[in-house]
Amino acid sequence: MTAPPTVRIIAGHTGSGKTEVAVSLALHLAAAGRRVALADLDVVNSSFRSRERAALMEARGIRIISSSPGHGAAIDLPAISAEVRGPLHDPAVDVILDVGGDNVGARALTTLTQDIVQRGYDLLLVVNAYRPDTNTVDGVVGHLHAIELTTGLRFTGLISNTHAIQATTAQDVLNGCDLTRQVSELTGLPVQYVTATPVVLRDLPADLPGERLPLGLFMRDEWM
Repeated sequence: MTAPPTVRIIAGHTGSGKTEVAVSLALHLAAAGRRVALADLDVVNSSFRSRERAALMEARGIRIISSSPGHGAAIDLPAISAEVRGPLHDPAVDVILDVGGDNVGARALTTLTQDIVQRGYDLLLVVNAYRPDTNTVDGVVGHLHAIELTTGLRFTGLISNTHAIQATTAQDVLNGCDLTRQVSELTGLPVQYVTATPVVLRDLPADLPGERLPLGLFMRDEWM
């Protein structure tokens, strides 16, 4: 049975790849025929923002919401667009909220807490075992608790997203899955998604927990 549309909040430490996950998830849902809106709520970081790929997503029918007029990368307003409340109150739309990289960035969610709780949500933590601040169980759980304390929302699941960019191997992904599994066992949170490029996904064992999410490298230009 196809799950009903919901709000998915994508959070993770700076450099975890959360924006890449958010964009890939939006494209994945849209390809399945879902109505999708993605809101760039990252008011902390000035680069690698989901709005930078607005043209790509809008061409696939995805509604993009940001604090920047025309989604321009060089123009930013330190505020959350009220436009995001429209999709939040439309039960026929899958909403993806891409938030800042730490508890300070996640504070932007507090202006939408009532709308989010009323609609129902999944708050998903992106776990990348190759980032120095989240390469241990204690590091991941500490980050998780800081975001919960700031936002008043509770995490509902985990996303395993360990990678080495273009050089990622199946073993890299498995290394990250092991850390994510340990966090899952400690917190009771399920592994919602395991991400990797389509080529690497085919090499993963079938018994890994979590839905496979094909990951694009949309946020990195070819020279990166």
